[in-house]
Amino acid sequence: MVNRNLHRRALLAGLAATALAPSSAHAEDYIDLEWEDLLPEIEATIPNALRGVIEHENAPLASQQPASSGVRTEWNGQIVRLPGFIVPIEYRWSGVSAFILVPYVGACLHVPPPPANQLVFVTTEIPYKNTGQFEAVNVTGMFGVSSVSTQLAEIGYALSADNIEPYSL
Repeated sequence: MVNRNLHRRALLAGLAATALAPSSAHAEDYIDLEWEDLLPEIEATIPNALRGVIEHENAPLASQQPASSGVRTEWNGQIVRLPGFIVPIEYRWSGVSAFILVPYVGACLHVPPPPANQLVFVTTEIPYKNTGQFEAVNVTGMFGVSSVSTQLAEIGYALSADNIEPYSL
């Protein structure tokens, strides 16, 4: 697992340009992002091969992570809402306080992780009591480019969550 200092350093590095941004999100104050929005403009969609279940090999799934084609910076310091699935990294009390937000069920656990530009490292002061890896959530908070390395994957973005709730349109 990633140590707490790495979490803080990664989040601070990714959000350093956001010191003057608002600290809480209101329904009308966020940008709705989709996973395709995180891809460089030259890359149109998530490759279908990354969305399916594959046979497990002897090699760890993290070693099968495809290279990232880059990240987008236009949402640095912005309050965004992004849907996805939780891959827990750290628990506090009875909920998850740090996790990887992934675009599809099983990413990083049952199939190789997607590229770093399709993963978001999320931290939250108020732990979220998720119901399991099949629960879709909306995460709202301050977003930025970051570089976080875990045993599961390399991650290209960070989000400091103000609100995590079950997925809804």
